[in-house]
Amino acid sequence: MARDMSDKEILKMELDQLKLEVNTPRTAVSTTAPEIIAFVEGKSAEDPLIKGVPEDKNPFKEKGGCIIT
Repeated sequence: MARDMSDKEILKMELDQLKLEVNTPRTAVSTTAPEIIAFVEGKSAEDPLIKGVPEDKNPFKEKGGCIIT
């Protein structure tokens, strides 16, 4: 797409994007970090990477072994 555009058009697009970004509301990390931590800790009981997957519900469990004779 950028190949079809002149340098002036590309710079205009970049300027438009920067104008959008400058008006984006920002929040301090110190404010949002406790919320993120609480969310992650609240969901950790349901997380299969932390809790594990029961053998009977594991879709990737090997069905049978391979026998080479």
